[in-house]
Amino acid sequence: MSQFRKFNLIFGWIAFLIAAVVYILTIEPTVSFWDCGEFITSSYKLEVGHPPGAPFFMLLGRIFTLFSFGNVELVPKTVNIMSALASAFTILFLFWTITHLAKRALAGYNEISRDQILPVIASGLVGALAFTFTDSFWFSATEGEVYGLSSLFTAIVFWAILRWENIADEKHANRWLIFIAYMMGLSIGVHLLNLLAIPAMALIYYFRKYKVSTSGIIYTAIISIVALLFIMYGVVQGSVKLASSFELFFVNTLGLPFNSGAIFYLILIAGLLIYGIYYTYKKQKVVFNTILTIFAVILIGYSSFALILIRSVADPPMNQNSPDELFSFQSYLNREQYGQHPLLFGQYFNAEVQNNEQGDAVYAKEDGEYVIIDHKIERQYDPEYTTFFPRMYSRRGTPDHVKGYLQWTGLESRKEKPTFADNLEFFFRYQVNHMYIRYFMWNFAGRQNDIQGHGGPMKGNWISGIPFIDNARLGDQSKLPDYLKDNEARNTYYFFPFILGLIGLYFHFKADNKNAWVVLLLFFFTGLAIVLYLNQTPFQPRERDYAYAGSFYAFSIWIGFGVLGIHNWLKQHIHPKASIITTLVASLVLVPGILASENWDDHDRSGRYTAREFAKNYLKSCEEQGIIFTNGDNDTFPLWYVQEVEGFRTDLKVMNLSYLRTDWYINQMRQKTYEAEPVPFSIDSSKYETGNRSIIYLQNRVNRYVDVRQVIDFIASDKNRTKLRRGANQVNYSPTKKFKLPVDSAQAINTGTVSKGDAGEIVDTMRWKVDKSYIDKSEMMKLDLLANNNWERPLYFAITVGPSAYLNLKKYFQLDGMTYRIVPIETSADGRDIGRIDTDVMYNNLMNEFNYGGISNEDVYLDENNRRMAMNLKNNFSRLAGKLIEEGKEEKAMKVLDKITNLTPHEQVAYNYSNLFIADNYIKLGAVEKAKDMLRTLADKNMQQIRYFNSLSSNQLEQLKRDRRRAFAVAKNLITILQRNNLTEFKNEITTLYNQTLNTKLF
Repeated sequence: MSQFRKFNLIFGWIAFLIAAVVYILTIEPTVSFWDCGEFITSSYKLEVGHPPGAPFFMLLGRIFTLFSFGNVELVPKTVNIMSALASAFTILFLFWTITHLAKRALAGYNEISRDQILPVIASGLVGALAFTFTDSFWFSATEGEVYGLSSLFTAIVFWAILRWENIADEKHANRWLIFIAYMMGLSIGVHLLNLLAIPAMALIYYFRKYKVSTSGIIYTAIISIVALLFIMYGVVQGSVKLASSFELFFVNTLGLPFNSGAIFYLILIAGLLIYGIYYTYKKQKVVFNTILTIFAVILIGYSSFALILIRSVADPPMNQNSPDELFSFQSYLNREQYGQHPLLFGQYFNAEVQNNEQGDAVYAKEDGEYVIIDHKIERQYDPEYTTFFPRMYSRRGTPDHVKGYLQWTGLESRKEKPTFADNLEFFFRYQVNHMYIRYFMWNFAGRQNDIQGHGGPMKGNWISGIPFIDNARLGDQSKLPDYLKDNEARNTYYFFPFILGLIGLYFHFKADNKNAWVVLLLFFFTGLAIVLYLNQTPFQPRERDYAYAGSFYAFSIWIGFGVLGIHNWLKQHIHPKASIITTLVASLVLVPGILASENWDDHDRSGRYTAREFAKNYLKSCEEQGIIFTNGDNDTFPLWYVQEVEGFRTDLKVMNLSYLRTDWYINQMRQKTYEAEPVPFSIDSSKYETGNRSIIYLQNRVNRYVDVRQVIDFIASDKNRTKLRRGANQVNYSPTKKFKLPVDSAQAINTGTVSKGDAGEIVDTMRWKVDKSYIDKSEMMKLDLLANNNWERPLYFAITVGPSAYLNLKKYFQLDGMTYRIVPIETSADGRDIGRIDTDVMYNNLMNEFNYGGISNEDVYLDENNRRMAMNLKNNFSRLAGKLIEEGKEEKAMKVLDKITNLTPHEQVAYNYSNLFIADNYIKLGAVEKAKDMLRTLADKNMQQIRYFNSLSSNQLEQLKRDRRRAFAVAKNLITILQRNNLTEFKNEITTLYNQTLNTKLF
């Protein structure tokens, strides 16, 4: 073994060990928010997650969950460790990639000299450790998500093509190409991001095998993109589409049983490949043999998706889209539930639909054959509002999209036709700058805070820590409120990683132009090419930096090369050994060192149990056999996790309203799962299958309250009199917008919906109006459930579900903790507070039943999602305290206020509007000093906010108008509370502070 190879192995594994220890020490010990609950669940029980699935991740995850040894609470930790180890192996292969490229730059295909060994190893160590501690990659490495494993596949295939390059002229060199193809086939079962390495690898192949020319490079780029598209659309989607055609022919035309066409197709493909590989081997047709073998191993790797079909047929409780036959499986792979976004040509956001054309057929099994139950709709838009390279689009003119397009361009109203210049302005300002460059700079310059930003100078920007640069872009950062300056995710690297990467980029192009172009191509395709493909709309629900980790990986290669660049310059002035040691130490301290020290506090998730405990709190808020409506990822996936993995409260049905728009999900809700009985829907499945009753128009033909059961019968009817004519089509409708539901008070009391003490408040009939022009399938099924439930099953909305989903039922809500229960008691729905409160139920939940996952522990980092959850608690606790005071239960009220104050200290969850009401309740209980302490802290934060707003230019303030209004509302209400409670002296103190601090007479 050569000395270089020995050091290369040793230091590669040292880099791996450092990364593995760091990631395992900082993983979340249980489930995290967003998709992690779903991925952990799908791994543990091999259930079917959201499209397009991650079956290979599921299989590996299942193996890791075995190491929980029956302790279900350890299951998420084992999956998180899998992600941590996959990420650490990514660092290992990054190290070997950098050292390979560095060796090639210094010595070509020759052995490097002894003097070159340390510089090459140093470059690998600095580059690999820099990527280890980058913001985006570290985040993904510590949770049970697919991105750590996806990055590993990218690292492996890119390293493997470099290994091939070493032996490209040897007899069996092509085995590396086949290995790469197999890895890519497997990676499809994790995430498609890995495929974006194909163009860079194709360039390495071309440089190694052919004489370089401009035309050759162009042809190689074209071929590589064709190969990429072939795998994405030909293999991933096309193979299943072709199988569906065989299945349709064999079943519908030949009359054979279901799956006969699919089986024949598989046998045919396997037979043709086996024969082709054998024939080309016998005839010594090496190129064709290699191509066929590559295609075969990609399919073998891709075959992990059979798991999705197999498990869907088994019908597990989580079976998203029910892809149990080829046609639904094809829809699943194509992610059709998320809709299509235009890429090369399409509509602007304000384009009117001129026509709906019939698209591909939608099939379902019926009486031994596949029947057409619907056709996909292809919308035709006004050609005057369509454009090449559409960036400002919206399928339904979503208000948030419109608001975003106006914000990021010079457009003044939604009716104004965008120009192509507006289109490009949005592309460069939002999609390129805000949704890529901002993330890039987070990782290599610094991050302002962890609050999701939408363009304003206060939240989520990149910063450097160099005042004159940051202040010029974002306003005087020294005037930011303390709670933002003290945000754990405020990380400043002073451009050191960025500068070292630029030095490395320059040196790489100077020393090894060919491989520098390869890395640049990898950097582009895993960065800006994703921007082009995703075509993201404004106001994304979460930050998307994790999607670009491959691009940050490529830049980290140049960070490693920066060490060589500095050493190459410095050794001309001092002794070479002193030069490399100085460069190595300085680089380690100023790049991986500063990244680690700045990022540790906001990437250390150890001790954080909030996602799991809040999920349990949602379920603890529900009575036995309850049905809870949820809407988003964070109020659904963690709940699925605690039910499916930990077996917690499996008597409840968690019903996601986004999915309730689909027939497959409604059908699943009608099945018993564990101890949870089926949801009592009355509408027959044929009435809501795909294409049926997706929209129910609401009319005022009957201007009175109509029994909701009669309305459901009317909507479900197929008689002509129950239809509206819309052009050539008949559509379903409700003849009224006013609904009523007679109440069986005895049943409501017997089932515990209403306590005996509140029996006198029960209304005879619930009445409500849905003031919309139409409702969707989800809302139709909610009405159906109300009509048929007869108070037998408790019905709840998660408190995070938006008012648009309430069907205007909020005057019949009761706040029980983390849910609103529907009760036949009418309460005023005006103002900020929703629902009545049964203090016995809510007190027991908040004070005795709920756990809060360590949110009060200042050693536990709470990111924005966690803080938002904690802020919801403040309102609930203060409302409970207010109601207890009303009922004369002052001792209990004081305990409630003390608990929420201790649970959410200002240092962990910055005081906000809800703290005004907590303080107000303290005053009512006579705990004036506690109220004063809280209000002083809140006023100080509030003054800092207003002072910061006043320091901004009018342009900078434009996108903070809403925040500014909130700040002044807090100030106004704070003074109002003091006036109302006759705390004149304290009010004067606070007023003086406001006026002096802001140098103006605010009050």
